[in-house]
Amino acid sequence: MQYRMLISCAIAVSSSAAAMVLLYHHAESIGLVDRPDERKRHVGNIPLIGGLAAFFGVIVSMCFEGQSLLFTNVLLGTGAVLALTGALDDRFDLSVRLRLLIQTAAVLTMIYCTGIYIHTLGHLFGYNLELGALGIPLTLVAVVGLLNAFNMMDGIDGLAGMLTLVSIGGISMLQGFSHWHSIILLLLLAASLLPDLAANLDLIGRKVFLGDAGSIMIGYFLAWTLIQLSQQSHPYLSTVDVLWCVALPLLDTLQVTVRRLREGKSPFKPDRGHIHHIMMDAGLSAHTTLVALIGLAMALVFMGMLTRHLAPGSNLLTFGALSVIYVALVGRVYRAQRARKTSPLATAQWLVPIARKSPAVAHFLAPAMNNYEEHDEENEQKAAESSKR
Repeated sequence: MQYRMLISCAIAVSSSAAAMVLLYHHAESIGLVDRPDERKRHVGNIPLIGGLAAFFGVIVSMCFEGQSLLFTNVLLGTGAVLALTGALDDRFDLSVRLRLLIQTAAVLTMIYCTGIYIHTLGHLFGYNLELGALGIPLTLVAVVGLLNAFNMMDGIDGLAGMLTLVSIGGISMLQGFSHWHSIILLLLLAASLLPDLAANLDLIGRKVFLGDAGSIMIGYFLAWTLIQLSQQSHPYLSTVDVLWCVALPLLDTLQVTVRRLREGKSPFKPDRGHIHHIMMDAGLSAHTTLVALIGLAMALVFMGMLTRHLAPGSNLLTFGALSVIYVALVGRVYRAQRARKTSPLATAQWLVPIARKSPAVAHFLAPAMNNYEEHDEENEQKAAESSKR
């Protein structure tokens, strides 16, 4: 049985790679290319085909695997609709309302056809928290939230794909590697993403991007697999374990949503306020940012493994406290960066007096001091001319 799974993974990799090669030559003609702008700082037009190729790999390998479970079939069917929607969004820039409508329809279709949704939060604080019908809107928010979380995290090369591998690895460790058969779809997804990751990170061939089709598909498959694993009569994962498996995308999406709402903006309006943008604006390279964030995601999964042994509910409180700290800290750093960008001389204004007292500090702050002094002289000249008049 394990040998068959290895063959399925090999088929996923090869079929995904073949689809990527085929789509690469037609990406420009069908308009599936990403062009740089103020927010997207890559060089040249990059094909948005990695996600479509990965989805093709999943479909082909699942056909070979031969599973005919209702849950899997409906998940792949609704996933295909969302992947197509993502590709159309890459091509035509669909409205947020239309995308949310299609995503909502997909989630409700899954609930109607399979009967699976978040009906319990498990044993917390000494109580078994059953949700009943309230679990349906919670499921809708959870799935739509997670698929958009991975879509928002797809901001630098390799980040969304690597976070997916971390999440799948976290699920495997938390539920036990002996239960790998329960996440076959995710294992094949991981295999199908390898060609995209190799091309996206410039390891082979020419660069491609995952695209909305891929990032939305990833979040959707992960969300429903986690719901299924946590809502069984004998669940492999608790509801709180689920949060730790996808902690970094959830925390960053929560931070961005809270900040944008506080600013009076739509949570879906794009900006450079995600953690990877903040780190790069602070001077880190894309490679360093990727390594740091993957390390952080792995650390969060490890923290989840430690806290699951605490008293029921304590792990949820730990995740809640971490969320508050993350939202406050990252939001504060983002506001500080924006303040420096809108007033670039503000930082120099308080650094210059310090630099003038220390030659060593002045050497490193010479550019800021020069800009400030030039600006100061320019203001003095304007003031003198104004007084003459």
